[in-house]
Amino acid sequence: MAMSCKDGKLAMDNGKYVRYTPEQVEALERLYHDCPKPSSIRRQQLIRECPILSNIEPKQIKVWFQNRRCREKQRKEASRLQAVNRKLTAMNKLLMEENDRLQKQVSHLVYENGYFRQHTQNTTLATKDTSCESVVTSGQHHLTAQHPPRDASPAGLLSIAEETLAEFLSKATGTAVEWVQMPGMKPGPDSIGIVAISHGCTGVAARACGLVGLEPTRVAEILKDRPSWFRDCRAVDVLNVLPTANGGTIELLYMQLYAPTTLAPARDFWLLRYTSVLEDGSLVVCERSLKNTQNGPSMPPVQHFVRAEMLPSGYLIRPCEGSGSIIHIVDHMDLEPWSVPEVLRPLYESSTVLAQKTTMTALRQLRQIAHEVSQSNTTGWARRPAALRALSQRLSRGFNEALNGFTDEGWSMMGNDGMDDVTILVNSSPDKLMGLNLPFSNGFPAVSNAVLCAKASMLLQNVPPAILLRFLREHRSEWADNNIDAYSAAAVKIGPCSLPGSRVGSFGGQVILPLAHTMEHEEFLEVIKLEGVGPTPEDTIMPREMFLLQLCSGMDENAVGTCAELIFAPIDASFADDAPLLPSGFRIIPLDSGKEASSPNRTLDLASALEIGPAGNRTSTDYSANAGSVRSVMTIAFEFAYESHMQEHVASMARQYVRSIISSVQRVALALSPSHLSSHAGLRPPLGTPEAQTLARWICQSYRCYMGVELLKSGNEGSEANLKTLWHHSDAIMCCSMKALPVFTFANQAGLDMLETTLVALQDITLEKIFDDHGRKTLFSEFPQIMQQGFACLQGGICLSSMGRPVSYERAVAWKVLNEEENAHCICFMFVNWSFV
Repeated sequence: MAMSCKDGKLAMDNGKYVRYTPEQVEALERLYHDCPKPSSIRRQQLIRECPILSNIEPKQIKVWFQNRRCREKQRKEASRLQAVNRKLTAMNKLLMEENDRLQKQVSHLVYENGYFRQHTQNTTLATKDTSCESVVTSGQHHLTAQHPPRDASPAGLLSIAEETLAEFLSKATGTAVEWVQMPGMKPGPDSIGIVAISHGCTGVAARACGLVGLEPTRVAEILKDRPSWFRDCRAVDVLNVLPTANGGTIELLYMQLYAPTTLAPARDFWLLRYTSVLEDGSLVVCERSLKNTQNGPSMPPVQHFVRAEMLPSGYLIRPCEGSGSIIHIVDHMDLEPWSVPEVLRPLYESSTVLAQKTTMTALRQLRQIAHEVSQSNTTGWARRPAALRALSQRLSRGFNEALNGFTDEGWSMMGNDGMDDVTILVNSSPDKLMGLNLPFSNGFPAVSNAVLCAKASMLLQNVPPAILLRFLREHRSEWADNNIDAYSAAAVKIGPCSLPGSRVGSFGGQVILPLAHTMEHEEFLEVIKLEGVGPTPEDTIMPREMFLLQLCSGMDENAVGTCAELIFAPIDASFADDAPLLPSGFRIIPLDSGKEASSPNRTLDLASALEIGPAGNRTSTDYSANAGSVRSVMTIAFEFAYESHMQEHVASMARQYVRSIISSVQRVALALSPSHLSSHAGLRPPLGTPEAQTLARWICQSYRCYMGVELLKSGNEGSEANLKTLWHHSDAIMCCSMKALPVFTFANQAGLDMLETTLVALQDITLEKIFDDHGRKTLFSEFPQIMQQGFACLQGGICLSSMGRPVSYERAVAWKVLNEEENAHCICFMFVNWSFV
């Protein structure tokens, strides 16, 4: 029996109360800080080393430490619950405000409905009057008034700023825009926030409300630095700053946005930004385009850019009780869709795309920084989130620069070879070459004095971007040329590379070391180790192994309107923050985001018998019916450093390489397309494939035989029903081959989620790769029992996903799967109650 009072000065052991002096409590607290759970030997050592504790028995010391740990645990839990309570209170306030706004919108729509009904009746009566006066009067209703130029003097700019503030607030908290919930977004305490898109307004608009754990001034500082979080933003130049009498500021900005593909020009904006504080203490940052102004600054059109318009937009940031901020974000733009080919216009006419690219990106950045601030006791590379974000930003920015090829960056176009499918740009500006002309660690100099970019775009049909991107990431050997990789590596200083990260994933011969993973955006920053990329072992310049820094995003197939990117660059051996980077890669943008129906895991083997839709229960017929509407545009850009006298040779090589990649992508897209599957003679619709249903039946029968209970709690004994139930089972179920080096051959949806892979890449993962050293020892010790007895129950532990992330599981069951002849077909594993650590 042991107890202690709250201040730690009183304890009871075996009915005897022990009162500690303040000095003893202070000494014990110091010891607890160094070692909160000392062993028996350590406790005795503490008593010897600290004379002030000499009159206390070791058992009493043990009781004190137990109570101290209990109080610490209670204190942490109380702190966590208080934080959750504050978050729920703020979210409840936000939802109540949103409910009030929706009620106002309903009242407004009811009023408009009555007005239009009355107007329709009057119009019906007016049509009976055939006089010229009625015709002329009705025609005048459609005339559009021409607004006179606005005054851009300081007083005029203040008037525009106040008008912008009022219009922005009417969109953020009022009914100026009819907002509808973003497809696929469910508001709640754990969601990114409340996200809505416009319906029936000019241009495209998106709105988001959320709670972030940062102070309002810090939030405003981050959001105003748009290039730091919006990767499509090339530059924001502040050309003039005017203070206002109410303590606010008016800024005149010129902003440029990258074009997302080679098929469209870039955008720019001439903006007014107004920062002010409202009477209730809320901080507001609002913006709008300046056009048709006089008596003040102006920005003439810029070559290679299309001038787009930003309608009143901005950020309403309110302090939240306790800590943090409640933020309302509104983005409203007219992106001039007339300036792009018709096939690309959905990108510029979709509010969903704007929400994904801009509005939600801002919220994600704030939440990510708030999370990093709260994780103050992390170690290793996790302590450098800003540096990792900077690396991601550099990769993305370098890819965008190559893709757009602006002349002010030093890019110029080369003539083509009679075909216009691949565009070649060259750049020999000193800024572009900075950092590339460094000596190799083996003593050979790098003499590259120019950079070449080969780029192309292609239209894809019937393949969701996330599926294709996963294939490109996990099966690099299907499209990449090792000799070209080696040539690229030789452009920068490559040597023995000491890489961060302790866990390694592997796909088809390439080794992946994850650096950072943003769950909300499904973005991975990783280092890829490619072995044996040199042309010959004797070659002393071309490396036999190389490393790529790789950014992968957009692999969430359920996110509507999200583009998928795979961007990589050979990295310097030092892995310094300022290491030279020449990014290359792929960008896949969905063109029918509102119609997209995707299957995240489709392949041509036995596992393709299962069809998984975004909701988890879509049938193959549904997918095949909707797959024809899945269109996307893929943009490819590859950069090469070279010596100036080798320009024609490198250009020819780059053209052929990009064309070969296009051919490979087309072949893969065709293989992954459901229309290709259905066109093959002898292939039935996936859910009707007998092989898959047979495997599901064998798995269930073998489990019942060995365990004495049913695996599936379903009264339907049909083969197709068993297959569906097995696929949607909450526990991770996966089969591996019975070879000397077992590889996975099948996994249900939970199994794929646990391994962080797809059915396409599943067979590249070996059984031993998902266990740590302890798990492998346990598995090997139990393997004879599985083979002899037919099953084994494994204790809970830790395994690894294909990305190297630790996964905990409560327990695991392994059993032999027997075929009709009762021969062992494979081994099945079931991981119960798994979760990412």
